[in-house]
Amino acid sequence: MFNLISILIGIVALVLAIPSQIPLLGWGNWVVLPIAVLGVGFGALSRHNHGRNFCLVVFAIAVIRLILGGGLV
Repeated sequence: MFNLISILIGIVALVLAIPSQIPLLGWGNWVVLPIAVLGVGFGALSRHNHGRNFCLVVFAIAVIRLILGGGLV
């Protein structure tokens, strides 16, 4: 059950992260990070690790975009 919740949270984070890749919308990644961490937490409680890994990938995408954009852009 926790794995399904983690996957759903990861999908929400991914949907929010996609528009945040556009220049001048990089601040949206700051919203994505806590959501992805929440998904990682639920994924850690599950026996399966698919949801956790998916949320970690979304988290990594957001972090890399923030690094490339200097934190805001």
